[in-house]
Amino acid sequence: MLDSAMIRQSVLAVFLLIAVGAVGGCKEEGGVKVSSFSFKGTKAVTPGQLKSVLATAASSKIPWGEKHYFSREQFEADLKRIVAFYKDRGYPNARVKSFDVKLNDAQTSASITVDIDEGQPDRVERIDFVGFDPLPQQHRRTLEAQLPLKVGQPLDRALLQASREAALDELKDHGYPYASVRISEAQGSGDRAHVVSLIADPGPIAQFGPIEISGNSSVSDNVVRRQLTYRPGQLFRQSALQESQRKLYGPELFDFANIEPLKTDEKPPEVPTRVTVTEGKHQKVNLGIGYGSEERGRVQIDWRHVNFFGGARTGGVVARYSGLDRGVRVNFKEPYFFKPRTDLAISGQQWHSDEPAFVLDTNGARGTVTYHFRRGGGPVLGSRPAATLSLTYANEFQSYVIKTPALEDLTFRDELIALGLDPRRPTDAGSRSAISLDGGRNTTNNLLDAKQGYVLALHVEQAGQWLGGKYDYYEGTTEGRLYHSFGDRVVAAGQIRFGSVDALGDPENKVPFFKRYFLGGATNLRGWGRFEVSPLSGTGFPLGGHSFMNFSTELRANLWRNLGGVLFLDGGNVWYDRWTFNVNDLRYDAGPGLRYQTPIGPIRADLGFQLNPIPGLMVNGKPEARHFRFHFSIGQAF
Repeated sequence: MLDSAMIRQSVLAVFLLIAVGAVGGCKEEGGVKVSSFSFKGTKAVTPGQLKSVLATAASSKIPWGEKHYFSREQFEADLKRIVAFYKDRGYPNARVKSFDVKLNDAQTSASITVDIDEGQPDRVERIDFVGFDPLPQQHRRTLEAQLPLKVGQPLDRALLQASREAALDELKDHGYPYASVRISEAQGSGDRAHVVSLIADPGPIAQFGPIEISGNSSVSDNVVRRQLTYRPGQLFRQSALQESQRKLYGPELFDFANIEPLKTDEKPPEVPTRVTVTEGKHQKVNLGIGYGSEERGRVQIDWRHVNFFGGARTGGVVARYSGLDRGVRVNFKEPYFFKPRTDLAISGQQWHSDEPAFVLDTNGARGTVTYHFRRGGGPVLGSRPAATLSLTYANEFQSYVIKTPALEDLTFRDELIALGLDPRRPTDAGSRSAISLDGGRNTTNNLLDAKQGYVLALHVEQAGQWLGGKYDYYEGTTEGRLYHSFGDRVVAAGQIRFGSVDALGDPENKVPFFKRYFLGGATNLRGWGRFEVSPLSGTGFPLGGHSFMNFSTELRANLWRNLGGVLFLDGGNVWYDRWTFNVNDLRYDAGPGLRYQTPIGPIRADLGFQLNPIPGLMVNGKPEARHFRFHFSIGQAF
């Protein structure tokens, strides 16, 4: 590696050269701007990893972006940081071979390149576990398989410490709150081979003891205890503390929540814990404003009281207005419905939907009982999936009108008559009384910005005259989403949905028109407009179908700060017959998109190109003139 004297002499010479050339022209700018900062010879680490620990940085290429200027002291320290960075990651012989600084013609900015020789790494030959016998065999095998540090990899000190912490957390999650784990290293079979030992001292086993609660005033101790996933006398589990702290934030009652074990230095057999909370405002108002190419301007106001009549009950009102829908919905939620993991939600609404194929008005109420399954796993056993099962009863009066373009299609008259509608004015109204079952499983940490994991959802619905309603049908739909990250900047995402609606042999008479399926628009087939993909009438007007399937795949990349890019491929179709899914008859589109995060929500832009257009498709009463669609929105989508 470069010695200290050589570094100081070289940097000083470069700095003097830059300073002489730039004097007088850049004083008011703070010195010589760093236009670029790059590396040669980096194979084991990425340039981004190196830049994250260095003070020297390149200026933004955007005119109004942040500017960075050359500093001799910072650059001299950065050369030492590079060597230390590699050493911590198992490359003890890494060195800075040289560096090059090139001035522009005006001598106001410099391009810096650092040439690095990484050398050969020290590698992990074997990892031994000593003192971990109290762990169940399955958990121990999982621990060994999921350690951050792997056999054959360079001896990365950060990963070694993370492995020690993971092993310690696993012991603490099996009743050993006073456990300790130390690291021992020994020479392996070669000069650069190392044997790493994780040596555990489990200490005495313990249970949870008394629970002390402080900081709450209007929220009762009972509400706080209900959110905890542990009870006195149960085996101590570190993950129970973490999960309980997460659940305390769930009802939005507290701005701060912390759970800590007490008297750990005394090592009592029953570990007391202290729960400290700080209450937030219980009445919350959220205002959302945005614009979308489909719904045009949109506004929503949401008022909620998160401790309605005490007991962490939630009551609220949501009002929304957009070009596609508008209305008012009243909500009430009982979070502890007989059992800790069961809640009851009741809502009533007056809603108007204005879709391309029909206009629908809905008035009524529904009640939903949801059971939240216990989250499995421990600190080491990966993500903690959230799984729910819901039962809903809905009783709503719905009236709808099929829009004018369908009336101009004479071939549709017989179908209108079969639906029991007047072909001169196809309207219908009646009560929809239905029960539905919904199940879901989510392993992502944040569904709004998922980078890893999957989501599964299943919906089964039965609307029956035996329940007192006019319509008699059943419906089944399912959805799956998968997310996988590649490094820190790229995420691959996929979604697939399919379903069908049936009426035991007579769908035309018993399935209302508004329950038919349509595809196209900003949320699925982006190469078409909303509701444009479905079986067509004789004049090319979409009539909807009884079965559908669609998928979307995206490759998402962070381009610069809050700006992201997307490449997508969509596919799907709608079929008139029930339970019909012809994968050889799918419509496809592809294109690019942009995402930019703002304080009021994301700015989204997608340009979808049809790969196999629909022959005879009519748009606004005319043959489709273009085989692409542009979708744009500002603010959170509702």
